Amino acid sequence: MAAAPVPGTARAWLLSAAPASRTQARCGRWYRAWLDFRRNPLAMSGLIIVLLLVAMAVFAPLIAEREAVTRQVLENRLQPPSWQHLFGTDELGRDIFARVVFGARITLIIVAMVGIIVVPLGLLVGLPAGYFGGVVDSVLMRITDIFLAFPRLVLALAFAAALGPGIENAVIAIALTAWPPYARLARVETLTRRRAEFIQAAELQGASHTRIIATQIVPLCLPSVIIRLTLDMAGIILTAAGLGFLGLGAQPPSPEWGAMVSSGRQVLLDQSWVATIPGLAIFIVSLGFNLLSDGLRDVGDARS
Repeated sequence: MAAAPVPGTARAWLLSAAPASRTQARCGRWYRAWLDFRRNPLAMSGLIIVLLLVAMAVFAPLIAEREAVTRQVLENRLQPPSWQHLFGTDELGRDIFARVVFGARITLIIVAMVGIIVVPLGLLVGLPAGYFGGVVDSVLMRITDIFLAFPRLVLALAFAAALGPGIENAVIAIALTAWPPYARLARVETLTRRRAEFIQAAELQGASHTRIIATQIVPLCLPSVIIRLTLDMAGIILTAAGLGFLGLGAQPPSPEWGAMVSSGRQVLLDQSWVATIPGLAIFIVSLGFNLLSDGLRDVGDARS
């Protein structure tokens, strides 16, 4: 049983049953959500993995030598893991440890850029569909259904092949295939609140449809959309790695993990570390995002 908060402390202020302001109530709600999240050891493990990924990307120059990412030392090619090369070297003599560390930056960039694109795009389609209904809903949802009819990876491959190789085109290809679930989620969230009393009150006060959507509905949809985004993070990483594996993502000599796995598959039987190490990095990061998203989903369900 948790101990009662000491009066006068920040914890007592956050857990107050009678908050004195809207700010105190909002902070207390987030603090209680954090306490619920912290009780889930798997979710905390996922959070730690994601934070380690972010720290590795931010402090990459302090962890590994930048020049080792592209420096080719052919006499050191395909060296096994050692103190000099913690993860060994690849077929061109490049240090795999340095490439994995700096590859974390590419992974985070792809995830962040896709998230920045798909969330506004999904809201832009789903909110009007749920708010206006009728013909607007039918047209927008049929467009969404067309994108949902194709497997995401296959559609991403088609877009990437049409746009050409490169990290920017890979981000666009992934985003164009990832937005439909957010549109459907935004539509459902809007439909459940479309006839709420506070929406009707805003309409009676003369607020425009755009203002109601932006100020009343969007803030209520964002928590569910963000949780959905964390659920999709692992899929985004795997799709990006798949495009890199096929040569449609980040191009050499960029240390993209999927491309590293692809280059190491030729020596997989004799020098397994070349492909296994970046493959493990993809697996661990995907697992971390899955565990984190499960924890956030549980907290969201409990709070609702």
